[in-house]
Amino acid sequence: MDVDNQIAKLMVELSRSQDYDIGDGTTGVVVMAGAVLEQAERLLERGIHPIWIAEGYEMASRIAVEHLDHIAQKFDFGPTNIEPLVQTCMPTLSSKIVNRCKRPLAEIAVEAVLSVADLERKDVNLDLIKVEGKVGGKLEDTELVYGITVDKDMSHPQMPKKIEDAKIAILTCPFEPPKPKTKHKVDIDTVEKFQTLRQQEQKYFDDMVQKCKDVGATLVICQWGFDDEANHLLMHRNLPAVRWVGGVELELIAIATGGRIVPRFQELTPEKLGRAGLVREKSFGTTKDKMLYIEHCANSRAVTIFIRGGNKMMIEETKRSIHDALCVARNLIRNNSIVYGGGSAEISCSIAVEAAADKYPGVEQYAIRAFADALDSVSIALAENSGLQPIETLSAVKSQQIKENNPHFGIDCNDVGTNDMREQNVFETLIGKQQQILLATQVVKMILKIDDVISPSDY
Repeated sequence: MDVDNQIAKLMVELSRSQDYDIGDGTTGVVVMAGAVLEQAERLLERGIHPIWIAEGYEMASRIAVEHLDHIAQKFDFGPTNIEPLVQTCMPTLSSKIVNRCKRPLAEIAVEAVLSVADLERKDVNLDLIKVEGKVGGKLEDTELVYGITVDKDMSHPQMPKKIEDAKIAILTCPFEPPKPKTKHKVDIDTVEKFQTLRQQEQKYFDDMVQKCKDVGATLVICQWGFDDEANHLLMHRNLPAVRWVGGVELELIAIATGGRIVPRFQELTPEKLGRAGLVREKSFGTTKDKMLYIEHCANSRAVTIFIRGGNKMMIEETKRSIHDALCVARNLIRNNSIVYGGGSAEISCSIAVEAAADKYPGVEQYAIRAFADALDSVSIALAENSGLQPIETLSAVKSQQIKENNPHFGIDCNDVGTNDMREQNVFETLIGKQQQILLATQVVKMILKIDDVISPSDY
């Protein structure tokens, strides 16, 4: 976003920070910060010093975070029982354009995260998950590839389209005769000279192909192109090849297959070959689009989520949605505590903060009460967006929570007929919700421009 206002820039940074740390809840954190700022303005109009407001907000956020710990629930999952993770990722995708395919996309995200996760250390490296997209097909064609996809095809149409137990030579040297560094000119005045030149050139190609065959390579992936003669020779010598592969993709292939990038044919050895269980070329429908799938790689658990869609906008939106789902699954592996959604956690925190305000004798209790009112803003926004009466709906749910002492009641956005979010299976990660409250509070304190030199007594 191109934003000029300084406070608006802080809001953008706030959303970016939530996305970087948690990966989800970027809208909620901005709504929360906006509501807390609005309450701060009212307190300033009443003559309360910014330091008192900041102190009160700090206390209130601490109470809210502790209360979230109190109402959070743990749930078990494992490599064989992924249903709880899928159920958690689905609400993340419900608010996106891709919500009609939320179940299959949630399953893909969970399987991708579990493929690269270290469950013993509770750690997930999302860099091992590559998200690629290609225009065409429909969203339902999105698939998880246990390996790497490259937007290239075999250099010759008659080369094999499927190679099992592939030994891959990864080259950055071109399949062509060496060229002098200086300017040169070759005069050919007889057929014999031309034949000699052609034979010499063919010998170069022969030697290059033979070096690859000698080390046991069954597939060549080259950063540069090669002419028709080299291509023809590779096909006849039964050595499939892929050309014009980018440097970044080449590095990914090398990491995944455990191979080494070779800059000269003389340095090619069997130890430098990458290994993959299956390399296949896949074509899409009636179009000429083809892609290379490198699967079951030797040294890596790297996976690729391959997205299909009707246009570029759909693919970009799906990538963003998948990223949120991946982050939610990662957060649950790091900390498997959850709180219930639909505004239920915020309402419960609001009740707890409101009750705690009376215990503080100072001016900060006004700020604590204001924070409790701000926590209701998420529930009000949900009710408004669902076409419900916001104040009436919030009052009914709040009274139901207090009456039944049940923190799981929230806004029934989908008109299911029950306010119990546990029955509706609407929940989100505890660390995501706590981060929202903490970040929103920190940003508001920055905006208040507090100077520690000024004390409330000087005001």
